[in-house]
Amino acid sequence: MKYKDYYETLGVKREATEAEIKSAYRKLARKYHPDVNKTKEAEEKFKEINEAYEVLGDKQKRQRYDSLGSSWQGGADYTPPPGFENFNFGGGNYQQFNFNGQDMGGFSDFFSSLFGDMMGSAGGTRGGFSGFDFGSGMGAQGYSNPNFNTGRKTQKSKAENLDVTKTLNVTAEDLFSDKPINVKFNDMRKCTQCPGGGGYCSACGGTGIINETKSLKVKLPKEVKEGQKIRLKGEGKVDAYGQKGDLYLIINPIDGEYQISGSDLTKDIEITPPEAVLGCQKEIKTLHGSITIKIPKMTSSGKMLRLKNLGLPKKSGGYGNLNAKIKIVLPEKLTQKEIELYKQLAK
Repeated sequence: MKYKDYYETLGVKREATEAEIKSAYRKLARKYHPDVNKTKEAEEKFKEINEAYEVLGDKQKRQRYDSLGSSWQGGADYTPPPGFENFNFGGGNYQQFNFNGQDMGGFSDFFSSLFGDMMGSAGGTRGGFSGFDFGSGMGAQGYSNPNFNTGRKTQKSKAENLDVTKTLNVTAEDLFSDKPINVKFNDMRKCTQCPGGGGYCSACGGTGIINETKSLKVKLPKEVKEGQKIRLKGEGKVDAYGQKGDLYLIINPIDGEYQISGSDLTKDIEITPPEAVLGCQKEIKTLHGSITIKIPKMTSSGKMLRLKNLGLPKKSGGYGNLNAKIKIVLPEKLTQKEIELYKQLAK
């Protein structure tokens, strides 16, 4: 398989800080988001960006990745580290990215060879979370004693962290709706009935891994902030005793059309140079429907027009604001007459 340079994918240096990595990821994710960029190349690029951030945005994964050394070149032949050579993670397809019902495929073989055993990490994408969690059940040689007392169970639970943390990307439309959003992800865990290796097993088919698709409905709180956690009780890992952990979703607002800040939104409004000089009226789409706004004369690029109560719902009732950010754009093509007019203006 080929080595992947995740630092190069995000366009950051190996010594980049967490903040720099996150900033680079958000910038690239907005550019190649499937809801914004419809090209096939963008779809593949978005998968690569998410895989890179899944690794570099997680301390444990980044440390393991960095332990390979800095002398590797992207595309160079790579051999998995000892202990991973014979573990089959399904050719990298154990995690599926899904956007609006569109299957975008899974992580690469390189990723699965390094991180297939790390099943509780944060990071990921809306509708197809990254980070995978093996359950902590007992192996084929395990022995379950029904006479174990409650104290033993409590001790076992403390020794094993059954909670799972994942990142949930949400759009402005998700945050605007009063209805719960549907999230879907794959949950992988070790089989408790067999050790794998290809033998017959009704639970896992002999692979040693049980792969389940999990669908949940999540109600997003109003004015939810970036980094805020939503707890889903009992949706985490399950141990051999039937005890369940919790699922924590870390909110990551990301939208191709809007910048999200609490209940306020910011949106670029494109106008031409003549419209900027003379003023104009523009019809724009908002989450509340289409409206017409007036652009004043002599409006410069970057100017903000605040549109009250056209943002996201507030906890206290009502809505935040929509900031229309003016962006002056040139026509793609100009006639010779138009060029001459610009020359006269330049004089």
